[in-house]
Amino acid sequence: MEIWHNPRCTKSRTAKKALDEAGTEYTERRYLDQPPTVAELTEVLGKLGREPWEITRTKEPVAKELGLAGLPKDAANRDRWIQLLAEHPVLIERPILIDGTTAVVGRDEESLRRIR
Repeated sequence: MEIWHNPRCTKSRTAKKALDEAGTEYTERRYLDQPPTVAELTEVLGKLGREPWEITRTKEPVAKELGLAGLPKDAANRDRWIQLLAEHPVLIERPILIDGTTAVVGRDEESLRRIR
């Protein structure tokens, strides 16, 4: 299992603690230091069953600077959304836990139970 982790984020720290307490083996990826590529994001979105705008932190200052509120959430702009997430990983919702063919945004206990 891999966790895309931001140690400054409470939800991310909570997820990591839950994995530790459950004895789950994982690799920690500090995704702000090691941003995912476009290919990795595309793969993870498939495992999540989500679109890029669904895992975008639109309240981040950079989201406002980029004008994401005005970027259409549709198939024609999907690649642009993914590219922006790769270029600005602070926009990626956290934490993301990836295990084989499954991934979850681990912001609550229910999501964490599905992946552990």
